[in-house]
Amino acid sequence: MTLGDKDRIIDVLQENITTILTQGSEKSIDAINAQLERLQNELLKQANARKDYTAIADEIDRLRELKQNAMAQNAENEGLKQRITEMQDFLTEQTAEVERYDEGLVRRMIQKVTVYEDKFTVEFKSGTSVDVDR
Repeated sequence: MTLGDKDRIIDVLQENITTILTQGSEKSIDAINAQLERLQNELLKQANARKDYTAIADEIDRLRELKQNAMAQNAENEGLKQRITEMQDFLTEQTAEVERYDEGLVRRMIQKVTVYEDKFTVEFKSGTSVDVDR
């Protein structure tokens, strides 16, 4: 394995970072919070007027779940962005090609290698993968 084509690798990493940054929940957390606040006010009005508020309560529960999912996805994306940034920084610092096996490099960059009859699939910690023919 060589890092001779590190500019291409860095470009792919930058594309991954951009993809992560532009991915978003169906609704942003701020929009969900605003809608939750509006519905909670409506729920209070309905309860005070002794009207049925079941549908509003159900929608509030759905929005809370949606908010939890969005927050979990944001946290996951932050972790992935950090790993990609670390890999990008590491590659940028490298000045020479790697000509022999380097345990530290492998542990730092590679998530796993899957072996097939005709190829290897190398999955990097950045989320990208490369197929290598046997």
